[in-house]
Amino acid sequence: MPAYHCFVEALAVAVGYLLGTAPTAALVGRRFGRDPTREGSGNPGASNVYRTAGAKAGALVFAGDALKGVAATVLGLLAGDRTLALVCGAAAVVGHVFPVTRRFRGGKGVATAVGMLAVLFPIVAAAGAVAWAAIAKLTRKASLASVVLAVGLPVGVALSDRPPVEVGIVVAVAALVVARHAGNIERLVRGDERSLRP
Repeated sequence: MPAYHCFVEALAVAVGYLLGTAPTAALVGRRFGRDPTREGSGNPGASNVYRTAGAKAGALVFAGDALKGVAATVLGLLAGDRTLALVCGAAAVVGHVFPVTRRFRGGKGVATAVGMLAVLFPIVAAAGAVAWAAIAKLTRKASLASVVLAVGLPVGVALSDRPPVEVGIVVAVAALVVARHAGNIERLVRGDERSLRP
């Protein structure tokens, strides 16, 4: 591969990571007079913003975080192919989870991962979003819905008959999302996990 193409691809991945670091929760929280990093669970994600600032704020954060995944993935498509698009989308998830701008203390990557998949696997992403909403509504546990979503998305991608490299990237992203929910899983097992607001 020519050096120029390697540079373009590396640049696209780096930009994807930087897109992921955009502090959506902090920006939205500030607009609503709240600081999600100091309130609730302290997690800069849609669920915590929903609990601390309301449904509208939570929806805005989810949409913004998903848009980061969309933008990074589209950038990868423009710079290369589907594989690069997934790598750039995965970089955005990593940027959201481990943002250099916040000493690598970020969110859990759910919305950004959904945004990534929405570009290349829209049916899988839409089905996952519906499943997440249904589980969250029934159980009032956003974390449970997120873990189920993270486990289910790679299965949906695998059933789409895509190349192993694409499935592998999605599995890696899903594993990161599940790992970020380790504390939530422990609390779910103990029965003291936080619920969404009634």
